[in-house]
Amino acid sequence: MTDAPLVLDGLVRTFHQAGNRLEILRGASLTVRASELVALTAPSGAGKSTLLHIAGLLEKADGGEVWLGGKDTSRMSDSERTMMRRKYLGFVYQFHYLLPEFSAIENVMIPTMIDRVPRGEARERARGLLAKVGLAARETHRPARLSGGEQQRVAIVRALANKPQVLLADEPTGNLDPHTADAVFGELIELVRTTGLAALIATHNPEIARRMDRAVTLRDGQLVAA
Repeated sequence: MTDAPLVLDGLVRTFHQAGNRLEILRGASLTVRASELVALTAPSGAGKSTLLHIAGLLEKADGGEVWLGGKDTSRMSDSERTMMRRKYLGFVYQFHYLLPEFSAIENVMIPTMIDRVPRGEARERARGLLAKVGLAARETHRPARLSGGEQQRVAIVRALANKPQVLLADEPTGNLDPHTADAVFGELIELVRTTGLAALIATHNPEIARRMDRAVTLRDGQLVAA
C-alpha cells in the first residue's frame, strides 16, 4: 500500500431504514498525498459526511480499508482508533465549536494538553499557530469577543495543534460571508502547503473547490473526478 497520508480503499457503507437498503458507498477509493488539497463536492445526501466520518475513524465502514500514515486501521480496536485520531487527524467543521469559557490560545492548547504535551510547549505551539493566521493580538480573547472569521481561524489552527498528517474539513467556511471565507480559506491553503498536510475538504462552494489541487464527487457510491 502507498505511503500517502490518507488512502481510502474500496469503502462500502450501507444503511437500513424502514425496510429499505440504502447503499451510500459502493467501493469508494481515494488517495490524498502530502501537501495536496482535494475538494469533495458531492451534493447534499450523497454521502459526504459518511465518507468523512469513515475517513476520520468516527464511523466504521461495512467493507474496505482506511490507511493513515501507511497503517491499515480497519482491524484496529476502538482504543487504537482513538490514538490514531489523536496522532494523525485534524478536524474542522462548518461551525467552530470553540469552548466559550476559554480564550483563543486555551482552545488551541486543549488537544495538545489531552495528548499530554507539557503546558509550556502546548502554549508556545498554540501561540505560533495563532500568529500564522494573524491572531497573535487576540490570543487572550474568548470566542464571544472574536469575529466569525477569527473564530474559524482559531478552529482551523486548533485542528493542527497536534501536528496531524491529515486534515478533514466539512464546509470549513460555510458560515462566513464570501470575503471572509476567501481570506480564511487562503490561510488554510497556506497552512496545508507549509505543514505538508493531506487535506480532504467538503464544500459546496465552486470558487473554493477551484482553488484546490483537484475535486472529486460521489457518484453511484464511488469517488470520481468532479
